[in-house]
Amino acid sequence: MLDVPTLTGRSLPSVAPWTVRPAERRHLTAYRALRRDAFVVEQGLFTGHDLDRLDDDERTEVLVAVDAEDRVLGGVRIAPALAALDAVGRDIGWWTGSRLVVAPGARRAGGIGAALVRAACDRVAELGVLRFEATVQRRNQVLFERLGWQAWGTEDVHGEPHVLMRRPMNRVADLVTATKSALAGLVGPLREHTGPAALGGAGFVGDDGAPVPGTDLVAACDAILPGLVERDPEWAGWCAVLVNINDLTAMGALPIGLTDAVGAPTASFARRILNGLHSGSQAWGVPVLGGHTQLGVPASLSVTALGRTGHPVPGGGGRPGHALSLTADLSGRWRRGFEGRQWDSTSSRSAAELRHLAGTVWAARPAAAKDVSMAGMVGTTAMLAEASGTGATIDVAAVPTPSGAVTGEWLTCFPGFAMLTADPPGTGRMTTPLATTAECGELTTEPGVRLRWPDGVTTVAVPGAATGLGHA
Repeated sequence: MLDVPTLTGRSLPSVAPWTVRPAERRHLTAYRALRRDAFVVEQGLFTGHDLDRLDDDERTEVLVAVDAEDRVLGGVRIAPALAALDAVGRDIGWWTGSRLVVAPGARRAGGIGAALVRAACDRVAELGVLRFEATVQRRNQVLFERLGWQAWGTEDVHGEPHVLMRRPMNRVADLVTATKSALAGLVGPLREHTGPAALGGAGFVGDDGAPVPGTDLVAACDAILPGLVERDPEWAGWCAVLVNINDLTAMGALPIGLTDAVGAPTASFARRILNGLHSGSQAWGVPVLGGHTQLGVPASLSVTALGRTGHPVPGGGGRPGHALSLTADLSGRWRRGFEGRQWDSTSSRSAAELRHLAGTVWAARPAAAKDVSMAGMVGTTAMLAEASGTGATIDVAAVPTPSGAVTGEWLTCFPGFAMLTADPPGTGRMTTPLATTAECGELTTEPGVRLRWPDGVTTVAVPGAATGLGHA
């Protein structure tokens, strides 16, 4: 049972200054004793004990408030939702808080209960959780509302009225705001052009590349974050090729050439960047045709790529009712030093495999396609939906996810190779033995992106437009 009953428990003789911290083994016996006194002896919600499966789950974490003498004054546990584990068999980023308890003698110690709830919220945010809930006795509803929680239902637990509470998790919305929300304002003057010379090309808004008017060429350009260039210049060079090839891939274009602009403090540093660029060029079989190099300046790197296609695939080609699919290479691991942010599935692939993946959208020609970018899978879905004049709903449990990745991090990271496509249901043609493809949602008439969970509940991930660029 996932409940958060009233804040009661064993009385302590005095209360000294306290702190909230992760529980260690020595704290668990005292925490469980507080729970038993409160929920079994005093309230009678349980018979004998209040232990359940979550207490034995290795993913469950307990936070405790302890005084200067390391006495446990209260605690709370957080864990993957049992409903999700039962339905899917794995952690999908839906967690619950439960068994919140504060000793009676510590109730006037300066808000221990509230501090434990805040600490739980902070911890699940660190873990990449996308849905966080608790079942709270009605008399505690006000406390949770004051802490930013929202009531969304009611439930009786052993005859005691409870309120279903949810803490809004803004991981995706914050990422989209940070990476994409300023675009419309920034490119406003460029959007004054109309006709074939319009920004992005006629019928293309916010796409990964731009068709060159009057030709079969597609141009794409990406700059690498300066922090990445400074930290790992060889990897930055590789990634500059990777992200540009992915942009062309999403447009259904086959790459034909690259140009680069490199800034570096020294010649040796520039050489390291160019070594990574050379490795990527060789791996994908795309020549570097030229570029510009500047020494004695802060590290920077941007690459422009050219590709060819007779049928460019728009990011805004989706329609309400279209099925949303993800094709993702689930091999690889988190890039060391960028855990939770960059999934590396490309550095271990052969040149033939990388070139094959680069042709998947060209071969399938879906109605709409976008490569998953810095906004993550959910944020990229928001961009595809916005350009298509739709919203989207994602079935979280259906998203292809590597076994070594936390769902919340996977949905918000930059993956090595992942393509979002939209097609009428059952007609998607994306297929490759090197990646997993699954229908994992649909385009809707309601703006924004919602996450659908195994219990049928939906939560808002992106409340509206991602970029402000609008419909293609």
